[in-house]
Formats: sequence, C-alpha cells, structure tokens
Amino acid sequence: MNTIFISRIAPFVLLLQCVLSVFAEPVANSPVSTDDVAREIERVLPKEQPFDYHKALSTDPIHKARRSPDATRRENEIELTAQGWRIVWNQGRTALLHVAVNDFADYLKISMTVDAAIDGRDSLSDWQTLQQCVIVGTRDDLPGCGATLKSPKDYEIVVTDKQVVVCGYDERGAAFGLYNLEARMNLREAPFLPSKLRTVRHSLYDSRMVQSWMGWMEFPDAVLAHMAHDGFDAIFASVYANPNNDRTTAENSTDFYARLMHRMRHQDPARMHDLIARAARFGIKVYTPIIFQYTGTPESEDDLRRLVREIVTEFPDIHGYVLLTEGFWYQKWGGGHGASVEYIQDWARNWAHAVAIVAEECHKTNPAIEILPWEYNIDFRPQNVETKRFFIRQLPESTIPLLTWENGKSFEIDGMQGYLRDYAINQVGPAEVTEAQFAEARKRGMKVYSNAQTFVCGAQLQTVPYHPFPYQWHSRYMAMDKLGVNGTLESWSTAYTPNFMTEFRAWYCWSDAPPPDELLTAIATRDFGAGNAGDVVKAWRLFSEAIRTLPDTGPYMGTGNATGNPLFFDPPPARTATFMHSWMDQDYWMGYLGAEINPYWPFTVSRMVFIPDFTNASNRAESYARSVSGVEAAADVRVLPAFLKYLRTTTDKLGEGLALYRAAALRSPEAKRARALREVIVAEQIERMLLSNHAILEFENLRLQLHAEMDANKASAHLDRLDTIVTEEIARTERSLLAVERDSRLGFQFETDYVFTPYSLREKLEVLHDTRDRQLREYRAKLTAAP
Repeated sequence: MNTIFISRIAPFVLLLQCVLSVFAEPVANSPVSTDDVAREIERVLPKEQPFDYHKALSTDPIHKARRSPDATRRENEIELTAQGWRIVWNQGRTALLHVAVNDFADYLKISMTVDAAIDGRDSLSDWQTLQQCVIVGTRDDLPGCGATLKSPKDYEIVVTDKQVVVCGYDERGAAFGLYNLEARMNLREAPFLPSKLRTVRHSLYDSRMVQSWMGWMEFPDAVLAHMAHDGFDAIFASVYANPNNDRTTAENSTDFYARLMHRMRHQDPARMHDLIARAARFGIKVYTPIIFQYTGTPESEDDLRRLVREIVTEFPDIHGYVLLTEGFWYQKWGGGHGASVEYIQDWARNWAHAVAIVAEECHKTNPAIEILPWEYNIDFRPQNVETKRFFIRQLPESTIPLLTWENGKSFEIDGMQGYLRDYAINQVGPAEVTEAQFAEARKRGMKVYSNAQTFVCGAQLQTVPYHPFPYQWHSRYMAMDKLGVNGTLESWSTAYTPNFMTEFRAWYCWSDAPPPDELLTAIATRDFGAGNAGDVVKAWRLFSEAIRTLPDTGPYMGTGNATGNPLFFDPPPARTATFMHSWMDQDYWMGYLGAEINPYWPFTVSRMVFIPDFTNASNRAESYARSVSGVEAAADVRVLPAFLKYLRTTTDKLGEGLALYRAAALRSPEAKRARALREVIVAEQIERMLLSNHAILEFENLRLQLHAEMDANKASAHLDRLDTIVTEEIARTERSLLAVERDSRLGFQFETDYVFTPYSLREKLEVLHDTRDRQLREYRAKLTAAP
C-alpha cells in the first residue's frame, strides 16, 4: 500500500463524513439548476477565442501557485520549509536529469513557496549523512539505495525526518521520482510529505507513447514537460509522413491510400531533428511511421531497403517505427473486408515480409530500434479471431506487435449483437481478436504493445478534451495489467492535454499505486474542496456507470458533433459550391478523396455531419444507429428504438452525476471555483452531446413518419413532438455556446481543427429557430388547410 494515502487520507475520513452530512440535506432539498451553473460560469470564467487554450498551453509556465493557505502540517509529516532545504544531485549526469532537477526547484519555489538551492556535486557517496536535503540520483550514484529496482524508469522514494531521497534505476527513473514528489505535494496542496514514506515503484511499461492534442508535429517544450510530469516517456510524431520527407509512395502510386497520403503534410527533416533533441531533454523518446507501399517485386524490396537505410542514417536517435497499415501496406490497401481467406493470408505474408525488411535494415544499424507492426485496418470483428492470429504468426520475432485494444469488442443491446466500431470506452476491453493475438504473441515469446486509449477516446466523444470516467478507465488499466501489456500508445488524434484524468492515469503506470477511491478523494478535495469530495467522487462513479451503456461507438456525428449539428426539416440552402449537374461527382467531392465537405453544413468534415435523405427513400437515423453500434441485424429488425433507449439510459445516469457535480462546484471555495466549473463544463458537454444525438435521430425518424402519415390527428401529434424536440435543442445549443465561449478546448480535434465553433453554433441556432418558427408552422398550416 502506498503510505502517503494511509497517512493523508485516513485522518480526515471522519471529517469528510461529518462535513458531507451537513451538506446532504440542502443538496437534496435545493437542487442546482443548469441556469444556476450557467450564471456562475458567466461570472467566473472569462471568454475565450478559438485556439486560446493552444496559446496558453504553449506559453504558460508549467508550474503555478498551488499551496493552500489553510494547509497545516500533521504530526506524521515533514515540511520542506521556505528556507534551508537543498536539492543535491550528481552534476555529471545528462541534460535529462538536469532539466528534472531544475524543474523541481522551480516547482518548489512557484507552487509551494519553498526556496531550495540546487547543490550539484561530483559525488553523492556521502548521501546518507546529508540533512535537510532532497537527494536525487540513480542507484549507481547512491550506494546502498535502490537495491530492489529492476528496470528502466523504476524509482524509490524514502522520506525521513532528516532528508528526502529519490533513487532511480536510471536517470529517467530519478526524473519520474521527482515528478511523483510534485504530484504528492499537489494533492496535499502543501510541501508536506509523510515522515515515514518509503515506496518502491516499478514501471509497468517499457514505453508510454502519446500524440499531442495541439496538432500534427506541435510539441512545444511546455507540452513535452507536461507529458513527462504525467508519466509519458515517448511520443508518436510525423504521423502519415516519413521523417525524412520521402514521398515516393505518395507521389507515384495510384492506390487509394497512396492518394490519401498525397494529401498529407510534407515533413521538414530539420523540424524532426529539433523535436528529437528537445524531447530527449525531458526523457521522451520519439517514434515515427514509415510510409511505403510494398508491391512484392524485387524492385519494391530494394526501394524499401533504401528508404529505411536513409531514414535510420539520418535519424539515428529515433527510438522506433510504427508500421501502421494506414501508410505501410502491401499492394492494395483496404483491410480485406469480405475478401477470401486465401487473399487475406497472402496479404498477411507479404505485409509481414515487408515488416521483416524494415526490421532487418534497422537492426543492422541498431538492434535496439523497436519495430511496431500495427495491422489496425484488418477486420477486427469478433468472428475474425483466427485471421488476426494468423497475422501474428507471420511477424518476425524481432518485432513488437502494436495491437488495438478495444476496437471490435462485442456487446449486446436488447438481444442484438454489436461491436465497437472505433476507439471507445463504453467497453473495458480487450476485444476478442486482441486477446487472441496477445495469446499468440506470448506463445512466440514476443513483447506486445497496445494502442489503448486511457484518458480520452480518439473516436467516441472525440471533441471533448478528456473523459471523466475514472472508474471505467481504471477497469481498463487493470485489464491491461492482467494481460501484460508491455508498452502503450495511449491516444490517437484526440490526444494529450494535462488534466485530472492524465494525472490519475500516471499513478497506475507504476506499481504501489493507491486504490482509486483514495486517489480520487484526494483529487476531488484539491479541486472542489474537502466538503465536496464525497459528492464529486460519487459523480465520477455515476459517470463511469453511465458510459457503459452508450451504444454510439464511431467517430461520427453522434458523439463528436451532435451539439453542432442542426435539426433539418426542409432541405437547407447550400453554403458552398455544389456539383449536382457538373461533370464533377458530388459524392466523390464530399468523400475522402475530395474536399470532405458537405455543402449543406460545411463547418466540419462530411463524416461528422448528419443530413437527412430528403427524398424520404431511406431512414438515415436507422442507418446511423446500425453503423455506429456495429449491430448487424436483419433488414426487418429495427435497431434505432434500442439505440435511442440506451442513449437515454446513458444520459439519465450522467444527469444523476451532474446533479452532484454542479452542486459541488457551486459550493466550492472561491479559490477553487474556476477549476471546479471547468470540470462541470466538460461533463455537461458530454451530456449535451448525447442528448443532441438522441434529438437528431428521433427528429429524423419522426420527420419521415410525418411525411408518410395520412391521419391528420396523428400528423399533428408528430408535429407537436417535433416542435418540442427543436425547442429543447435550442436551449441545449445556447448552453453549448456558453461553454465553448468559456473553454476553447471544446470542439477541437486536430484531424479537423474545430468541429464546431461559437460561429457555427450561432448558425445552428438560426437554423433551429427557422425550423421551429417557420418550417414546422408552414407544414402545420398546410395540414390544417388540407380537405
């Protein structure tokens, strides 16, 4: 057990119970309304423009004042006093530890008002005699310390009345030990540590990779520093581009995916060199893709070998290469959906041969370079277990499979079988195919890395910066530990920002982590105030329960843009150029190889927009429900009713949690109010997104019923319900507008920049008012006038 939480949490368990009992009755009798919260948000939070958070994250100091004036030292704690403490380290170590030591000194000064001098020495052999010091080093620097440390990134922290010792297996371990000290003091809101703290923490992962939420290749030093503090030691950079800007495949192939690659950004090799150098200062390794279409000919093999040699020669410090089938593929890309077993197996053998070529050429130069083959696109439905196993059997043993954790995981809604269509957290995972692949790799003695979303999903709810479902996420962490994941890629393009979920995640990437209830109570106490911690933790538990029933699992409108998507009753006017009568193909123009823009709502990519079939020949609400849930039901079986039912089940449970969350935020101390309100904004945005999803699909289903209805009374009832749906959506959109004007993270997803903005939400409101106040009234007038 991690002793900080025993010493720190136990003393105020009774206090929390007493305080919560005081608050329980007023909360029950005086529920907080969304209007109450909206008024407080307007009062407390300043307006932001799009990209304001980008600017702040890039330029703001890493550390800020965190010490609580109300915090007092307990008998079982030591205090790093304002003066007199030193940070002692071996100054012969590399820039990595130098950066971490300076960061810790800055942290103490800025966050905790402790002015600790940095004392760099040539030797720490006398470390046991030093007093009133934080002593930082590796096991080689500190004789007699760190005997149980086993692997890179492991560290030991020992606190006595005289000193604090941070001993790392290596420099990365020492740095992460310092960052963990900061995390402990952040939770305590003071420079206090348990006086008998002794923890040995073993790293659970060889590498923890992440992308930057900021954008493609946007890794400013501030973001790299935040990543290191949250326990990440690797980034996946230059996605969809060779690090040396080789564009042979993109410029010369006519295959579908090569044409997509042709649209991707050009890489600047100088920018890559700069990123590798800057990341190394924070102990962060760099992984990149290799982009190549292997055709199986001797000439193609020669070209691939040449490309790999050129990249490895120019970038000897790239730690590994991700060979993702979206960019590294054999002959014709497509995932083999519906193809014969013979075709898939031939494709797998040839793709694996190309992987082997990369591994061979890399390992000639440096055997430590990691080669991570990732066959993401190959059919991941549960019934495809044997095919996915076959892929593992073809891979060279010198490579490390990168397996997608959850995609394809089966689930059931009202007796119908669905599966996760993309990155999602409603299912813990792993997917059936992933579990089978792990078993196959273990038979061969191979390490396995996993692309496992751990704090935000790259598809589901992708326009919300993080997903406050800590208990559901924790269940995934434990499942990953049970399966023995060796390394991770923990996000896709909805990627890293510092938040309480990345903080929470970091604790569970080393051994000797606290139980989630204790850690969440500490976080809630810090962010909402001690008197509100109980309700906040209850809210997080309810949020975690709610997400488990969400049936929408795709990177589409429902969980990414529903708050930004209008309700369309009549065909809207085009807002951009159209090609309905041109030799240009309109559908192609709106697709992946065109502009990906729907002219009727062009504020984001077309896959994120729901537009009805105004010929009324098909029910796109039903089609949507089938597509994003993965339910493969007979044509005469309607999926939409069950889909809407479980959407509502999810939002009802979220609403229970939000009642507690809002009340806790409004009771929070003024000094914590802004942070608490920002947490509420994120959770409310998730609820609004799913309620709008429900509204859009219900509205479209009713619109079709209305146009087919011959009974005037029934048609009038349909119109009444449509009017109510629009009115409710207007209120939700106004709340969304307030939220995005106060939090410029909302709506952003770097594949597409902003999916919705204050401007597009105002445009949506105009459409909604026109739909309710003109279109529905005109239809009702025609209905009334009909004989």
